[in-house]
Amino acid sequence: MENSLGFKKKPKDTRVVVAMSGGVDSSVVAAKLKSEGFDVIGITLQLYDHGQAIGKTGTCCAGIDINDARRIADKLKFPHYVLNYESRFKESVIDEFAESYLNGNTPVPCIRCNEKIKFTDLMKTAKELKADCLATGHYVRQCFGSNGPELHKATDLKKDQSYFLFATTSDQLSFLRFPLGELESKDKTRQLAEKLKLKVANKPDSQDICFVPNGSYTEVIRKLRPDSNKPGNIQNMAGEVIGRHNGVINFTIGQRRGLRIGGGNPLYVTKIDALNQIITVGPKEALIIRSISINEINWLGSKNFLQAPTNGWEVEVKVRSTKPAVPALVKPISRTEADVVLSCDEQGISPGQACVFYQNGNSRVLGGGWIILKK
Repeated sequence: MENSLGFKKKPKDTRVVVAMSGGVDSSVVAAKLKSEGFDVIGITLQLYDHGQAIGKTGTCCAGIDINDARRIADKLKFPHYVLNYESRFKESVIDEFAESYLNGNTPVPCIRCNEKIKFTDLMKTAKELKADCLATGHYVRQCFGSNGPELHKATDLKKDQSYFLFATTSDQLSFLRFPLGELESKDKTRQLAEKLKLKVANKPDSQDICFVPNGSYTEVIRKLRPDSNKPGNIQNMAGEVIGRHNGVINFTIGQRRGLRIGGGNPLYVTKIDALNQIITVGPKEALIIRSISINEINWLGSKNFLQAPTNGWEVEVKVRSTKPAVPALVKPISRTEADVVLSCDEQGISPGQACVFYQNGNSRVLGGGWIILKK
């Protein structure tokens, strides 16, 4: 008979490493598994200079959160380790974030953190500790189909985090567990926290990007790249200069505010030429696109990605975490590249964002890639 994590052995003989951020979700995972008798080890990653965030709540892996995770482990009497990954995190996530903005893109660093840190380095550590699996507080579901593990949306679609986990490989999925994915709502998680007598039961959810103080992306980039505020021209779609700006890092595709261009109809950022420091603006309809190109594809489908039907893979795609999925055709170019034809108009899509594939009429995640070009 299988235990709640899917292993055919007793919980006490099943070692599970829990990635503990110090928030209510991962704390509930650790406490719930401990209460069921599993051999739990908690690990918290110190990812950035927590001196800046020691008193800041609503973040991930900041100083106060590390202390919360440690207190829970002490109370429930299971081992807890804090691993300093500051240099690795800076190199793989923060520096790439800054470079992406300097290149005129709009990055999603939380996906890179899951891909390069949590599900790579932390998983390696879990295996070194001879764990049977790594459990996290993400709101997604892992199901085992006829062809192996599958990634699915969470039961609670309002909390679903599958968009941020598209880069998870099949091998990683085999080792991962997501105990909260089946819960009906975040309220259920907090009720569990209260039942388990966790002091973090009413702790606010994480907001914004963990290493961005006060939500100011430009502040972080200026600190990392002091020469990032290079001025340049703002031009209309005819190439006529109509204004000046103080650096491309201050703009994203679809932005309207902060252009400081008076008069006339509303204008939006339609293109960012980072090489020449040029911001192009135009009417809202100029943001409409129906086709995008993507790379770094991670395919989680059951069939060979390159063996797509003549018209491409019929899927649903999300081009933003907060927007609903729309029907699309994914046309493979190589194992890691594809063109995506959308069934309806989309606006404000920017290079650097993720395009995530979902099975039509189903909760299954089929993978995704990074937007490199819009057409």
